[in-house]
Amino acid sequence: MSNNVQVVGVGMIPFKKPGASDTYDVMGERAVRAALTDAGIGYELVQQAYAGYVFGDSTSGQASLYGVGLSGIPVLNVNNNCASGSSALWMARQAVASGAAECVLAFGFEQMQRGALGGGKPADRPPAMKRGIDATVAAQGWQEGAPMAAQLFGGAGQAYMDTYGISNEAFARVAVKSRKHAANNPYAVFRDPITVEDVLASPHQYGPLTRLMCCPPTCGAAAAVICSEDFARRHGLRTDVRIAAQEMTTDFPGAFDSGDMIRTVGYDMAKNAATRVYETAGVGPEDIRVVELHDCFTSNEFITYEALGLTPEGTAEKFVMDDDNTYGGRVVVNPSGGLMSKGHPLGATGLAQCTELVWQLRGQADARQVDGGLTHALQHNLGLGGACVVTLYEKAN
Repeated sequence: MSNNVQVVGVGMIPFKKPGASDTYDVMGERAVRAALTDAGIGYELVQQAYAGYVFGDSTSGQASLYGVGLSGIPVLNVNNNCASGSSALWMARQAVASGAAECVLAFGFEQMQRGALGGGKPADRPPAMKRGIDATVAAQGWQEGAPMAAQLFGGAGQAYMDTYGISNEAFARVAVKSRKHAANNPYAVFRDPITVEDVLASPHQYGPLTRLMCCPPTCGAAAAVICSEDFARRHGLRTDVRIAAQEMTTDFPGAFDSGDMIRTVGYDMAKNAATRVYETAGVGPEDIRVVELHDCFTSNEFITYEALGLTPEGTAEKFVMDDDNTYGGRVVVNPSGGLMSKGHPLGATGLAQCTELVWQLRGQADARQVDGGLTHALQHNLGLGGACVVTLYEKAN
């Protein structure tokens, strides 16, 4: 892994509810232009581009970039479910680290429709997530009419509750925390405060999950400009934030043969990727004070605390109840409001996480800024089916 990969520009647009946004190509163009402006370069210096999205035609990445310019560069379209944006970032980082290119663009976008995920799939072929669904059915059965993703992550939440004997108040407190953080984020969809009582009283979805414990479908876009340190210095660009380590994993056997819903929804992927990232960078979870992680459901944020080593296994409830996941605690988790409150436009999420963490390391997060001289920031982005990308950003001395 090269120590030479810089994040020189980031950008995103305010996320919107379905039906209230621009079309995907306009959103993608706006985010790319914002990242290029932040970097201080023109599109003509970009040598490759990787576009992350889930719902869209092939070459939707080109359709977005053609509004920025027609330079003839390679454009790759990436679909890795909810990890599509960070998968695009992973490919961009690899291109620069390998020397295949010096300046690369990663961007993601999603124009979503209202309603729960999981419908509208072709009926003449097996679903890509068949093994995960089969494992879910074997572990807990299947409830017709309940949203697919809620059954997976709700099942994981129920498994955690059964194992450690906790109530779902802790899951509700995660949602309350997310809204509190999002109140300071002008890019977030849901910024009004909520209470534990509000969360628990919202319509039931599956297992311990209520509607306010589930992220909403959202439209939006985000982008990052990745380049080598040599390129940055030649062009007078900033070199204050670099990717210190990054790992991408797919499913391990335990996702399908353990009977454990926590493992079925990606715990092993996240733990393995995080462990390798810490080893590569020579830091540990105790060195991390700000994290953007994949809180598609509050139950997933809860179990991911442990997968990333932010708190020991079986202690996530205490971690939440002691407010160690927010300002004044041990680590600020999802200062942006996360997927729960900022919103989750699938292809954009990984790049939006990147943008927030770069702003945090630069000291540009305004009212969301985590104080105390940040040196590292950790990102976790998960897609079932499966893919998990964990990225560690480092501030230059």
